[in-house]
Amino acid sequence: MKIKFFALTLLVALIAFGCKNSNKTDENQNVETMDNKELQETKESALAFNPDSVVAEPIFDIVTTMGTIRIKLYEDTPKHRDNFVKLASERFFDGILFHRIIPNFMIQAGDPNTKDPNADPQTFGTGDPGYKIPAEILPNHRHKKGALAAARQGGKANPERKSSGSQFYLVQDEQGCSHLDGEYTIFGETISGLDIIDAIAAVPTGARDIPTTPVKIIRVDLVKE
Repeated sequence: MKIKFFALTLLVALIAFGCKNSNKTDENQNVETMDNKELQETKESALAFNPDSVVAEPIFDIVTTMGTIRIKLYEDTPKHRDNFVKLASERFFDGILFHRIIPNFMIQAGDPNTKDPNADPQTFGTGDPGYKIPAEILPNHRHKKGALAAARQGGKANPERKSSGSQFYLVQDEQGCSHLDGEYTIFGETISGLDIIDAIAAVPTGARDIPTTPVKIIRVDLVKE
């Protein structure tokens, strides 16, 4: 009788222990689910906007220390459009300088090296997010005034004409840039702020066409329609 009672007591104890462990496992899973959810929410709140929410040809304001340039991205260059949208949503361009300015030609920005106030200016123009974008060079897009195009490495080192992952330029003078047609990916255009492009292009420069007075992109804002 005592043996049966002991066995029954042991069985009840094992069941209780199992239920306790099961509850503990459920609690751990709930905590893990909550942590993942909070992590995702934190990640989303860190974005300037949801990149999945943009229209086919989104409009952005490039807010600079010299004024605002409003651009439209093209639907028919989706790789470059989506990459710009991604970087803008991550605030990648905030604080970046226009590191190369050539009057009667173009103004160039997008190098993350320029965010570092202690960076050697000799490195300006060499930075990127660590990847390149396949070329999307289309005959219907020309280097008209205000055209937005992707910078790239030239020569035999880049026969596929892949674009920089972040560096871009804005055409200040159509005639000065016409020889670039068919060579670089144009993925957008300026719809307002051509005068700001002209003003930036007029900033005095020193060695390697770097402005002697820094011109900074404060932020890039998605214009919601």
